[in-house]
Amino acid sequence: MENNIHLRDKSHQEQIERWARYVRDNSNWKEKLKPFLDGQIIMARRAYKTLSETKDGKRRIKLIKKLRN
Repeated sequence: MENNIHLRDKSHQEQIERWARYVRDNSNWKEKLKPFLDGQIIMARRAYKTLSETKDGKRRIKLIKKLRN
């Protein structure tokens, strides 16, 4: 188990370093990322709207929001 934790930590650290290099080397990284993030927000809002229109949807949304906090 400890080996798996070490691999995850190493992999995570490598990912952070790659992202830091990308941000440093690409001044327009925010412009590239914005459409993706906007799309994620739009899809989440649609999912919540669709869920809220179901029989038990509003209760489920409350449960989801509790889990996030």
